[in-house]
Amino acid sequence: MEQQSNTGLDQELNAYVMDKPQAKSKVYDLVFSGAQPTGHLTIGNYLGAIRSWVKMQELYPCLFCIVDFHAITIPQNPKILSSNIATNLAIYLACGISPEKSIIFQQSAVSEHTELSWILSCITSMGWLNRMTQFKDKAKNKEDMASLGLYAYPVLMAADILLYRATHVPVGADQKQHLELTRDIAGAFNRQFDIEYFRLPEPIIEARVQRIMSLKDGYKKMSKSDLLDSSRINISDKAEVINDKIRKAKTDAITGIWYDTKERPEISNLLTIYAAMMDISVEEAQKEVGDMQTGSFKTLLADVIIDEIVPMYNKAEEIVKDKVYINQVMKIGAEKARVIAARTIKEVKEICGFITKT
Repeated sequence: MEQQSNTGLDQELNAYVMDKPQAKSKVYDLVFSGAQPTGHLTIGNYLGAIRSWVKMQELYPCLFCIVDFHAITIPQNPKILSSNIATNLAIYLACGISPEKSIIFQQSAVSEHTELSWILSCITSMGWLNRMTQFKDKAKNKEDMASLGLYAYPVLMAADILLYRATHVPVGADQKQHLELTRDIAGAFNRQFDIEYFRLPEPIIEARVQRIMSLKDGYKKMSKSDLLDSSRINISDKAEVINDKIRKAKTDAITGIWYDTKERPEISNLLTIYAAMMDISVEEAQKEVGDMQTGSFKTLLADVIIDEIVPMYNKAEEIVKDKVYINQVMKIGAEKARVIAARTIKEVKEICGFITKT
């Protein structure tokens, strides 16, 4: 399809895209990912997503989105939501995600997300949405009382990804089904209009980082929405809190440290966290700490977490105080994202017949 002439921002965006090592060819990779600004980000969010984003931005064009539209699928306190949005951005920046290397933006600042979501919802079957297991989990057996937004949010997630023609999406095990739906929707759009417009995005799975589980239940994912604060390590936790949570984390009475998720789920989880923090495999971690007593291992793990997490969050606290800088990063990120988003919406409208192709 024909492209409109570049604005100054468009030229800047093109330069950003082509500056990446993997983007020198005509068809380049583009990574999209995001996190909801609800509750406190946990060490699971950090190890499973944010830390890997820092590495990805060195290789690929990346868009990292604070998905605040998704946050309101359940009721939110507006003041807390606003605060969380700023804090999440500050954490991204403190972790090393750079607005010069990546496009960091707020979902609600780019209205094309909801516009594409509606178009895609009109080609998404109810049967596909009925198979989404996370809706049942989040509705907590009260599907009739759940909002339409909670039911249909996988379509918005698909729009988030397809709006930027993203080729790769970092996902955890619990999001793989949603990415498969995104691929189904993209394929359905292409077939309906007999055009290969949307590429089918591929998952990026961090091989070394297994799913981070609750400190109180090794069979349950660590979650920022868990009512039990002691079940997780929040990125905002102070050193003494981290020490206390790790010391009181559920384990077992077996001597030695080894990985066995069926028989020793809780100690396996702590070993997984240690391996991820040290950026080594679980097997390497087991060789390193296998002969330790559980108490000694917990002390070591707490120290490793504190050494990395506490200084990072202290930096984030300083960043979030600079409201002018936070707003500037948000504004520039949204402008850059909107260059891509507006082009996609224009082309999609042409394909659908809403506007005449220019």
